[in-house]
Amino acid sequence: MDDLRSGTATAAQLQDLLVHHEDVLEFLQQLARLSSSSLSSRGMVYCGITLQRSRELSFTVASSDSTALEMDEMQYAFDDGPCLHALRVHEPVFVPDTSRDERWPEYLQHVLAQGVSTMYAVPLDLEGHSRAALNLYSRAPGVFDEEFQRVARTYAAEASLALRLAVRMSQRATTVEDLQAVLQSRTDIDLAVGIIMGQNRCTQREAFETLKRASNSRNLKLKVLAGELVARLNGAPSETHFQPS
Repeated sequence: MDDLRSGTATAAQLQDLLVHHEDVLEFLQQLARLSSSSLSSRGMVYCGITLQRSRELSFTVASSDSTALEMDEMQYAFDDGPCLHALRVHEPVFVPDTSRDERWPEYLQHVLAQGVSTMYAVPLDLEGHSRAALNLYSRAPGVFDEEFQRVARTYAAEASLALRLAVRMSQRATTVEDLQAVLQSRTDIDLAVGIIMGQNRCTQREAFETLKRASNSRNLKLKVLAGELVARLNGAPSETHFQPS
């Protein structure tokens, strides 16, 4: 498959995706489209990507087009199929002929009705307990021969590196957002306690108890009530100055 894009070009494109798409779902969508165009040299290849993060039961799904999306969604409805099997056992799964394969009869019956004749699923190598797979579909028989499978596995290895970084960046962003939320709540509560101390000329402990009683009587979370009190006096929400390292 000499007309497939070179590994160097693919690596550069994957790096470009990472730079321009920090959100994991957006990155996956662009990766699915890039994978489809990169692997479609001998016939149209539809691509779906399934990502299951650590400790999460749900899947994050991306697709190059509506055909791949429909094939993937049918598979999730049956909770089994080539792509999910590849993701679970971490081995490639090849369906050379959807009309003759007997491993997933109900699912493949639906796939065949959509005109898809062959499938190839390749697991992506991620960190920890996160799992992912590249799901490839074609309406043209014979597209996924041994050479194509070799190229697809090489491509999947390159994509794994980029996806691993995207997941890591997303996890770090989530951690930073959680920390910012905690600091914001702490800032609001401390400011509210200071306001009550100034108004009632009381101690810090007495001011905090007053805030807690008001929180209980109004059935509001302490941080919400504190934020309202600060915003009412300040004319705007408080600001927390935080710079992630």
